[in-house]
Amino acid sequence: MQRVLLVSLSHVFRSAAFLLLPFSFIALIAWSTAGSASGSTTDPIRGALWIWLGAHHIPFQLSLPPTGVAGYLTYLPIGAVVLPILVIRSSFTRALERLKGDYHDLNVVRLNFSIIYALLVTILAFMSRSNTVAVQWYLAPLFAFAIALISTMTVGSRVVPSRPLQMSARVLSVLLGVSFIVVSVLIFINFSQVRTITTSLQPGIFGGVLLLFLNILYLPNAAIAGASYFSGTGLAVGAGTLISPHSYSLGEIPALPLLGILPVGPKPLALFGILFFIGLGALLGYLTANFDFRAIIQSYLFTVVGLVVLGYLASGSLITAEMGAMGVSIWKFALSIALEMGIGLAITIFISNKVLNRGVR
Repeated sequence: MQRVLLVSLSHVFRSAAFLLLPFSFIALIAWSTAGSASGSTTDPIRGALWIWLGAHHIPFQLSLPPTGVAGYLTYLPIGAVVLPILVIRSSFTRALERLKGDYHDLNVVRLNFSIIYALLVTILAFMSRSNTVAVQWYLAPLFAFAIALISTMTVGSRVVPSRPLQMSARVLSVLLGVSFIVVSVLIFINFSQVRTITTSLQPGIFGGVLLLFLNILYLPNAAIAGASYFSGTGLAVGAGTLISPHSYSLGEIPALPLLGILPVGPKPLALFGILFFIGLGALLGYLTANFDFRAIIQSYLFTVVGLVVLGYLASGSLITAEMGAMGVSIWKFALSIALEMGIGLAITIFISNKVLNRGVR
């Protein structure tokens, strides 16, 4: 056990350093280019830590200068979570190779690695606080442990989820995949608007590369928002706003090029997208046709939980009070799609039972 702890500790530090080094370079370039009000060299160090913590989807509480008005940064790019996942998988693989089987239970190694990683993230989150930016460090162990545990479960002897969970994951994957395709088409159609927003920012070469990377990381957020829009619920881009097929209220938008794909005015025809979600429910019913009724309900409940998690990750606040509502409404997003999928699932189960009853007769 002592060897497992030591190897896990060393590779947890390796995981953190692997991302912190490039993030430090980015923060240092930004600090040297834009300057600093205090001129302290701790600014780029903290900046690198904030980027790294943001990649773990850990929210921030802000005190906006010069008045010190409270602000929040909880609308974070879901795509950034992929970075720590890839690094953790690589480090954990190396840890297992170094241990060479010097353990009795792989799950214990995973648990130790994840706990140590969560502790490190929590300590760094607490230490990175400043007068203007404070990471909500008490959430750090939850996000970090979940990310580390999920990452390590895909390495070595993989944990096979239950069949209801597998079917639920397939349906959610179809939902996200189709949403990504729709977002890609919208970017192509509205490319001129996206380019106009980018040009107005005048980011320069280095800033342009970072801006492009940031927009790529926000694509999953856009995909979930797109799913919410076509389900009829819609999304918000600021406090008091609503963009949906049947209602449209939008003020000023933040200078994020990806927002150039937003529709102009209500689009009632987009409500036909509800048929897609009904079809997803029918797909879930088809995939679980050989299950008993309890397993079908479990698959549906797993899907609903997945929708709630996706809604949470794709919503939040973007620094100022005016941008206090960004993305989807968690409960409306989950409830609308769950109801629409439930209709498709119920129809499929009903038809299947009718066919089976006729076959019995």
